[in-house]
Amino acid sequence: MTDEDTVAILGGKGMLGADVADTCRQQGFEVKVFDLPEFDITDVQQLKQALNGMRTVVNCAAYTNVDGAESEAELAYEVNAAAVGRLGALVKETNGWLLHISTDFVFDGLLGRPYRETDMPNPINEYGKTKLAGEQLLGRSGCKHCIVRVEWTYGSAGNNFVTKLIQRAKAGKTLKVVSDQIGSPTATTEVAKVICELLRRKPAGIFHFASDGYVSRYEMAKFIFDSLSMSVDVQPCKSSDYTSAAARPLNSRFDCSKISALFDKPIESWQGPLERFLRGFV
Repeated sequence: MTDEDTVAILGGKGMLGADVADTCRQQGFEVKVFDLPEFDITDVQQLKQALNGMRTVVNCAAYTNVDGAESEAELAYEVNAAAVGRLGALVKETNGWLLHISTDFVFDGLLGRPYRETDMPNPINEYGKTKLAGEQLLGRSGCKHCIVRVEWTYGSAGNNFVTKLIQRAKAGKTLKVVSDQIGSPTATTEVAKVICELLRRKPAGIFHFASDGYVSRYEMAKFIFDSLSMSVDVQPCKSSDYTSAAARPLNSRFDCSKISALFDKPIESWQGPLERFLRGFV
């Protein structure tokens, strides 16, 4: 197998990237992983070296500290937008194909139904603005690509809502969890399987992917503790009661019918993958 048949995974040691690399290997893909500290996507020379000879690229590299982006907007833009534009230009030079990961945070969360790919983005925080800018710069690069927007992801290789909840609960604290943010808890292992399918098809355009079904953060927390048989005092609250640097969209629901049409099997509901993930904590 040549480098042209190898998948370059940028950000391949992060929460999503690690699962993408593992799943790709399990499904017979040759992969090369690039990530900090050895690889910095904002370094043009390092980016060129990583892509040398590569025709298929998955970009999981991102600045993901949503609250931190409010005070580090320039850094977030450099990683999530400027570097993505340069990446697209380099992929175009090689006539390659790029799969780029984006987010539900490109929307304001005010829509009264699940978001479709054709709905107008309107981010309400710096992180979302930088991710949308990355999508736009990638489109302008002219390279062959697809964008997969994901939401409420959790995985074993990183800190996330699930692991933070469990850590706080073990500390014996009463937990207040927002009940007015609605979305789909989505395991990075499930995203990784979808990415492998897309690598075989190499489609173009934007796709929304999340586990099937919707739940509030509060109801998700209750499900987690019930599954773990943990007795935890969980109290619902409103987003307006919760002090944070960045605003969050209240509606993160995705309409996944576009990506579903590509697959033979229906998307699994959010409960199954989350239960499997939680077995690692028992």
